[in-house]
Amino acid sequence: MTKRGRLIFGVLLACCASAAQAQSYPDHPIRLIVSIAAGSVTDVIMRAAAAELQPQLGQPLIIENRGGASGIIAAQACAQAAPDGYTLCVIYHSTMSYNPLLFDKLPYQPGDLVPVTRLFFLTEGLFVSSALGVNSVAELKTLAQSKPDGLNYATLGDGSFPDLFLKWLNNQWGTKIVGVPYKGGGPAAQALAANQVQVTRFGVGNFLGLIEAGKVKALTVSAAKRSPLLPNVPTFAEVGFGGYPGQGWWGLAAPKGTPPAIVDKVNAAFVKVFSDAKFVGFLDKQAVVAAPTTPAAFAAFLVEDRKAAEALVKIANSKREEYKPH
Repeated sequence: MTKRGRLIFGVLLACCASAAQAQSYPDHPIRLIVSIAAGSVTDVIMRAAAAELQPQLGQPLIIENRGGASGIIAAQACAQAAPDGYTLCVIYHSTMSYNPLLFDKLPYQPGDLVPVTRLFFLTEGLFVSSALGVNSVAELKTLAQSKPDGLNYATLGDGSFPDLFLKWLNNQWGTKIVGVPYKGGGPAAQALAANQVQVTRFGVGNFLGLIEAGKVKALTVSAAKRSPLLPNVPTFAEVGFGGYPGQGWWGLAAPKGTPPAIVDKVNAAFVKVFSDAKFVGFLDKQAVVAAPTTPAAFAAFLVEDRKAAEALVKIANSKREEYKPH
């Protein structure tokens, strides 16, 4: 057999092996790494999705929460996992677009993760503790400008999406609101309700119960139109935040080297769930917008999202830092 023939034969064998592997996949439980703390809206959504996915895949999806450090901890665990389809990773904007722009010596690179599907977009909001006595963005601005270093703001760590919004806000207002890191929207929401921090920006779904209980107030939402869940709360554009670039999203990835046939099989299962009318209705109540894609479409989306991230990092005047695990 010629060298060319051996090469073609090797490729055919690899394709056949991959197809056979995908046909029997999965034959044991799948680990689903979630880049946020338990109790956060994304965690709630993924646990609900796991229950819907089990009948389709024939195996349970075991949630493993790896919150903190702007998703870096979870991304590292994903990148280091075996590329056999038995580790899947719930990622977000920081994982793929922002962290590589903000940190040196990351323990992973976006290329270490294979895009599987985008899952949903977040409807986010700017929230304050009711104890602050603020009822609008204008009142918050006045208070923040009158109290240098007097307000604390919950983030997901340096370089996270909430942290970048804080830097942008401080630059816009000439304020010095202080960032405090948390491992997810759930813990941040509870800290806000307890007035341990006074301000934050996270997904709306984390705060609905606390708003109803009167412990937290929503000042604005990051949506093109007002949320039906908070019809009296103005949009970013209405309060003067219309020029803020970037949008929060969540998606699914797998370790580099995961067979394409398995990626396609996982994609089909997740897209089916996140396109189901009943599940989409559930997502609406969590203040997120279902947005599943093919792997190729998700990869193309990530290219454009990186451009938006570059624009935001420039506006926020964020400097690169060396990542130092705690």
